[in-house]
Amino acid sequence: AGSKDELLMIEMKAISSSDLVEVDLEAFTKVHKTNEMNEDDLVDAIEFAQKALKEANETYEKAFESICKQKVDVPLVEFTIDEKVIEYVREKYSNEVKNAIKKLAKSERAGQLKELAKLISQDEYCTENEIEFDVVYEAVSIVKRELVRTMIIDEKLRADGRGLKDVRPINIETNILPSAHSSCLFTRGETQALVVGTLAGPKDGQMYELLTQKSTLMENFMVHYNFPGFSVGEAKPIFGVGRRELGHGNLAKKALEATIDKDYAETVRLVSEILESNGSSSMATVCGGSLALKAAGVPVSSLVAGVAMGMIVEDDKYCVLTDIMGLEDHDGDMDFKVAGTKDGITALQMDIKLGGIELSVLKEALLQAKEGRLHILGLMEEVSKDIVPSEALPLIEQFTIDPSKFMVIIGKAGATIKEIIEKFSVSIDLDRDSGNVKVSGDNKQNILDACEHIKSISKNTSSRKDTKEVNFEKLYTEGDVLKGKVERIVDFGAFMSLPKGGEGLLHISKISKKRVNNVNDILSVGQELDITVLKVKKDRIELLADL
Repeated sequence: AGSKDELLMIEMKAISSSDLVEVDLEAFTKVHKTNEMNEDDLVDAIEFAQKALKEANETYEKAFESICKQKVDVPLVEFTIDEKVIEYVREKYSNEVKNAIKKLAKSERAGQLKELAKLISQDEYCTENEIEFDVVYEAVSIVKRELVRTMIIDEKLRADGRGLKDVRPINIETNILPSAHSSCLFTRGETQALVVGTLAGPKDGQMYELLTQKSTLMENFMVHYNFPGFSVGEAKPIFGVGRRELGHGNLAKKALEATIDKDYAETVRLVSEILESNGSSSMATVCGGSLALKAAGVPVSSLVAGVAMGMIVEDDKYCVLTDIMGLEDHDGDMDFKVAGTKDGITALQMDIKLGGIELSVLKEALLQAKEGRLHILGLMEEVSKDIVPSEALPLIEQFTIDPSKFMVIIGKAGATIKEIIEKFSVSIDLDRDSGNVKVSGDNKQNILDACEHIKSISKNTSSRKDTKEVNFEKLYTEGDVLKGKVERIVDFGAFMSLPKGGEGLLHISKISKKRVNNVNDILSVGQELDITVLKVKKDRIELLADL
């Protein structure tokens, strides 16, 4: 987004895809492609977008020229304080302001600057000239901003002593929570994120609706970001999720989503709890989230790391900063977050406070961000080699059976499948389209036993796979009396083969006028009996017997 002359905001997300690759003669395999974008291609894409923005803005301006109201010059009243006060603070208290800047925590720094402002407001100069505390505090803030920027531009030194390209010390721990499916504690300087991963079945995703869609959609990958007040030393109540939390969680999701295999159908939820923050907490969420996915056994193409970049511009001088902290974000001219793998960028978010940026400077910033990202990825790769799976991680077994046998496995009103779930303490997902059966739980032996139980039910049930489709309305009419043969017996009745073709269900409630508790007490496979057609539809038929 931007005006005809300047770019003001840039957002980017990689979209993954799958390709079929030939591995042998007439043999193909599906390969996941993350589709990261390298820095040169991204700059070219931004340049192309900038030209399109210019054309669009010029078109809008021409279209509105005839209906625009007459411009009125309104004087801008700027908030200013006496330059003498600023100069006084600059000359007498610069060292004290510098010492306050070195306090890395936001609350400590703010507290010390306020104390300094109180001290200055009570000295002889301020007392004689009746200068109020608010004016002194504003002067202290102005001097603080000048010192931060001057140190960076002239001395190439940052408030915490780092160089322009230095990344703060990083510490990473995985699966530290015993009851979570996966977890990662990612610490970078004074920023710390605890990212917790949870796995569930395909049907456990978050349902949502769109105005343009008729059916309900399912979101199977979620990233939630929480930023409590204590993470920045503030005591305040925790309310609902705000715009900032939604934005940071969405950015982390954009960065990670493209690396997850498109065939992975399970639901994954990542929750990032920010325990301490001094800038770049969203990028800590990306790093911790990527390792949490890895620790949970989710198939990912590569690890993803993120780094927050900043820029200070004074006249014709500028400096690009890697891994900015809160002070540099507040007093800087631009902040942008870059996340990606070793092969390229998967997500980018840039807010430009200057009013525009040269493409050459942007390219320099992206290449500097790449250096920081690769440094962080190297540390993450080392940690990922030693990940020990959590004992709470659900165990999963999958196999395929004939979908026509699912009805027997489910049983009457779900009685059979409920019994299996309760007996073996497992979860069961059935895919009617593919015939896939997924059994998951906490106990490996129970899962294997449940799988064997389901397979035994399947083996003892005859398949309907080769049964031809029959249009019952053309063959039978309501009231017909037929001679039927019992093909198989299930909990809720018996399937009867019919003389003109097709199978129909003789429900347990339609076998006899008396109550039937067990179908096997009345019928047996191969038995022939007279049946009456109750209802007929194109794809099904209901039967009645009088035993």
